[in-house]
Amino acid sequence: MEEHKEDSNQENLSASKTEKLSDELKGTFGSLKSFISELLDIRSDTDRDSTIEAVKKDITFKGHNAWILIFSIFVASIGLNVSSTAVVIGAMLISPLMGPIVGIGLSLAINDIDTLKRSLINLGVMVVLSVLTAFLYFWVSPLTGNNSAELEARTYPTILDVLVAIFGGLALIVAKTKKGTIASVIFGVAIATALMPPLCTVGYGLAQGSLRDAGGALYLFSINATFIALSTFVVSKLLGFPLVKYANSKRRKVIAQTASLVAIIVMVPSIYLFYNMLKESYFKQDAQEFVTNELMIYEDSFIQKNATIATYNGGVDPKIEVSFLGKEIPSSVIGLWRAKMKNYKNLKDASLIILQNENTDSYNQLQYMKEFKLRDSLSILSKDERISYLETELTKLSKLAEHQIPFNNISKEARINYDGLVTFSYADRIISGQNTLDTIPEFRVTWADSISTSEVTKNSKKLQEWLKFKLNLDTLIFNVN
Repeated sequence: MEEHKEDSNQENLSASKTEKLSDELKGTFGSLKSFISELLDIRSDTDRDSTIEAVKKDITFKGHNAWILIFSIFVASIGLNVSSTAVVIGAMLISPLMGPIVGIGLSLAINDIDTLKRSLINLGVMVVLSVLTAFLYFWVSPLTGNNSAELEARTYPTILDVLVAIFGGLALIVAKTKKGTIASVIFGVAIATALMPPLCTVGYGLAQGSLRDAGGALYLFSINATFIALSTFVVSKLLGFPLVKYANSKRRKVIAQTASLVAIIVMVPSIYLFYNMLKESYFKQDAQEFVTNELMIYEDSFIQKNATIATYNGGVDPKIEVSFLGKEIPSSVIGLWRAKMKNYKNLKDASLIILQNENTDSYNQLQYMKEFKLRDSLSILSKDERISYLETELTKLSKLAEHQIPFNNISKEARINYDGLVTFSYADRIISGQNTLDTIPEFRVTWADSISTSEVTKNSKKLQEWLKFKLNLDTLIFNVN
């Protein structure tokens, strides 16, 4: 009976400890959840009415805003022209580009059709004013002829440009919604990163007569502006910005439907475009890895890194073009490379194009003709001339054989006879006189540091005399290091 009570008490004690541990864990997780919630929560510190008022105020482009935009575009154009990142950043710090685009996103979120119209009109004014300013600069600039890397980088959108626009737009609208925050131009830096350089590049393309560059830069600007507006729309919805109320319920319904339709029209293509850019980014990463791991290790030919081009083409017939110099690459090797491409997830549908040196075959044929001519030149000579030629060549070979020194054996024997001999080297020195050409053997030795100077002199003299006797030489050159 007593044992039964003890077991029951132990079970109760164990249950009590487990319950206490569970309560402590719940308390810990609750505290952690509360901390994270307070850390990331921005709803309580959001001033919705002041934010809407500030955004509407920044939409209009006239007076001071117009002049600030013109001057900042001039500064950015100069920075892009001379590939100066510091100058471009300086232009971004004073640029008021974000107003109309943020206005578009916010007006769609709160169903404010009047603000949407104002934003679209002022966006058009902003684009025309910016492009016209950049066009005038590049039209008169003496530096326009050089191809700036900064300008060329803004002629086609990449996934990085889209990410800058998304996170820049999120940072901007979150900063604007904070209570007590003055909406200064510093908030526009991230936005200007995505908007100013493309607009300047549009003006550059028009000034140079390159519609391709202008169109690519305008496309990049349109994508960035869309994602900035989309970021503003999403944050405004998440923070619960109040919808604009209209007295006419029928008009309110139509406006709400129109705003929702425009938001969907903007959002769906943007998501699809982002997905395609992400796939293109993955394709280029795998293409670079494939070229590095599979092609650059091929030793018989030299790959031209700067001529390697990976083209995605929107997923339709993606290609990797690689240029090689040197020996012709066998078709079996190229076939093996194409088979290995299938092992890369994003290269399965891509084609590999190998561009080889066009002069390889002609060069080989030329070398063959030279060797053929040299080899068969003896057949052109007369019989006596051929015999005389061959006798001369045989004499040369005989003289060469006479001067051959069994260096390996001589070196071993010298080391056996002379202690402290560190190095022992040999070469033929050719000496040209006025009418003579003579070949004299030259020997060079190094003795150990532990040997005295007198002993070095003595051993060197004996070694020199021994070499003359051993090799039957009248003359030789002997140097001691």
